[in-house]
Amino acid sequence: MSDFISTENPDFTLRIATINDAQLVIDFMKKLGKYQKMQDAIIATPEQIKKLLEEKFGEAIFGFYKEKVVSFAYFYQKSSAFTGRKGLYIDGFFIDDSLRGKGFGKIMFQYISKYAVNKSCEFLEWGCLDWNISAIKFYEKLGAYCVDNMRIYRLTPETLNLNAKSFA
Repeated sequence: MSDFISTENPDFTLRIATINDAQLVIDFMKKLGKYQKMQDAIIATPEQIKKLLEEKFGEAIFGFYKEKVVSFAYFYQKSSAFTGRKGLYIDGFFIDDSLRGKGFGKIMFQYISKYAVNKSCEFLEWGCLDWNISAIKFYEKLGAYCVDNMRIYRLTPETLNLNAKSFA
């Protein structure tokens, strides 16, 4: 499905990613990594992203301004045993620097929100670095709040395999 989705701004359209967009997802993740001063953290390959998109472990949308791709969001479904609810987690969100403040981020969040509601989701969640004040203000303007009473931990593929091998 590569059809464009109209928005309230006639110069800004959205398109749902296909498996053929894996490299474009990587390109935008690298832009995000550079912005966040975390370039080294972006290690995904096009093959890995293609597989995630193909197996529906992740989804993405792209924003086009005057037919040029200028933004993206990568997200996936998650759930909470605390609340018994399902939702979406936005893992990557980026708008080209020169086009921030034009309402494109709001349009993309509105689309993802509608998409989540249509999938019977009850929350939308994402992370934000604490130094990114402009993003924090943008999110708060949307009505989001910060869940700041926990830290996120992760096992790497190596430590995951070590733990798995330790189970009898």
